[in-house]
Amino acid sequence: MIYLILILTLNFSCVDKKTSETDINKSTLANPSKSDSLKFTSGVHSIFQDIKGNYWLGSHGEGVSRFDGTSFEYFTTNEGLADNHILSIQEDKNGMIWFGTLNGVNSYDGKTIKAHNTSDFLAPQSSWMKTDTDLWFNAGNKEGAYRYDGQKLNYLEFPSAKTNNSGDVYSVTGISKGRNKMLWFATYAGVIGYNGSDFTLINDESLAYTNSGDRVHVRSILEDSKGRLWIGNNGIGVLLKDGKEIVHFSERNNLISATSKRNGDKSEAGTLEHVFAIAEDSNGNIWFGDRDTGAWKYDGESLTNYTIDEELSSQMIWDIYVDRNNKILVGMAFGGVYEFNGKSFYKRF
Repeated sequence: MIYLILILTLNFSCVDKKTSETDINKSTLANPSKSDSLKFTSGVHSIFQDIKGNYWLGSHGEGVSRFDGTSFEYFTTNEGLADNHILSIQEDKNGMIWFGTLNGVNSYDGKTIKAHNTSDFLAPQSSWMKTDTDLWFNAGNKEGAYRYDGQKLNYLEFPSAKTNNSGDVYSVTGISKGRNKMLWFATYAGVIGYNGSDFTLINDESLAYTNSGDRVHVRSILEDSKGRLWIGNNGIGVLLKDGKEIVHFSERNNLISATSKRNGDKSEAGTLEHVFAIAEDSNGNIWFGDRDTGAWKYDGESLTNYTIDEELSSQMIWDIYVDRNNKILVGMAFGGVYEFNGKSFYKRF
């Protein structure tokens, strides 16, 4: 009798495990709807152009859309997405499209959307490593990141990234691949750099501010072609790490209002205080997307401010993307996608 109970227990255990594994890597045959124009109303949070020339537009709450040059297809949780808030879009070496959502990671092979649940793949800190073909993703509110190594998706916790202020956490808000194999993670509480063996931490404790009230709240990051690290904050604007020196770029260029509270309050016109996107174009110009004041271009000597569309209720920019034809596209929080024509921006999608 004891032997029979043991056999039955093992059988039920195997069934439960099989069910769990099926749920972890669930695939859904996608049947997207279509339209002739982009119908998102929640804003465009991420932009990506794949190797075939298709544009992928990730919304702030309505899933993702693919534009093939003729029509827009829409993929949502109904097609298998983990969440309709799309934080990032990437393509791997095999042409698979990957979506980093607010609630997990999905891949799309052209027919089915696969959910990659990492709940059973928590890797120890000793498992931190990187290769040139890795895909990295935001991990929601967790203090770490997701790494796809070509075979599996693991969640990696940041080592020793703890804060005293419960409101400041090392949750990823942006990722940038730099030179010398450096990978940079923007987080609310600071910047974490990883070169494959060692970590670099840039936070309030490691910075010497000219204004004692300044606090980092990082929302965007970019290491440019010259190796300079641009750090966009929500409140204190842009910090620039050039070599070993870190300067307050916005303050140095008089782009912080004298009356600014250096927090999340609305900014005055002509300021660069709330930077949610940073990109570099093919000419080496650095572009900043501000929450309140639109787009800014830095050519190495001077800064130019562009209003995206005066008809929009807000000039807030979620994403700046340079496509395969070196066109500069911006994803708006309260609008669609706009393209820069060399002098101004016009509605593209």
